[in-house]
Amino acid sequence: MGHRLSKITTKTGDAGTTGLGDGTRIAKDHPRVAALGDVDELNCFVGLLLTEDIPADIRNALIDVQHDLFDLGGELAIPGYITITDAQVLRLESLTESMNAELPMLKEFILPGGSKAATYAHVVRTVCRRAERSLITLSATDSVSEHSRIYLNRLSDMSFVLARVLNRAAGQADVLWQKGRNAATSSE
Repeated sequence: MGHRLSKITTKTGDAGTTGLGDGTRIAKDHPRVAALGDVDELNCFVGLLLTEDIPADIRNALIDVQHDLFDLGGELAIPGYITITDAQVLRLESLTESMNAELPMLKEFILPGGSKAATYAHVVRTVCRRAERSLITLSATDSVSEHSRIYLNRLSDMSFVLARVLNRAAGQADVLWQKGRNAATSSE
């Protein structure tokens, strides 16, 4: 980082554009800016999850995720710049597999819920899917790193498993979906 932010209000975006890391200016509603915003929001929700009392190994893994997401934001802010690697994707895959190995097999769909931390993990999962969709949208017109797209896909999977792990750590059961639970019954 050659420059540090010392002045936050610059007024350069008042006309509806924003500056990228390479100095170019684009419209604030450009798909690149939307993807940047979605990845930033995802990182904020990971931070929210980190405010909960969670096991230390999970905390450390999520801090690594936050750094990865900031790196991914750097990729989006500087077209052509690549920071997300196969090693980061493999780290998520390994984490997901090791967490899932400790869980009972699912026989039903689950609903977001249980403990607060698990519910936050589900929010992380859904915001991650939106960020992934934003990268796909951006890739229709601009170059997007394949590893970045894969990373978000793996992070969403990991967040699902993490929600189950966090419920289990809190002594909560998965909240199982009950098909037709509120369907009207006929009195005839």
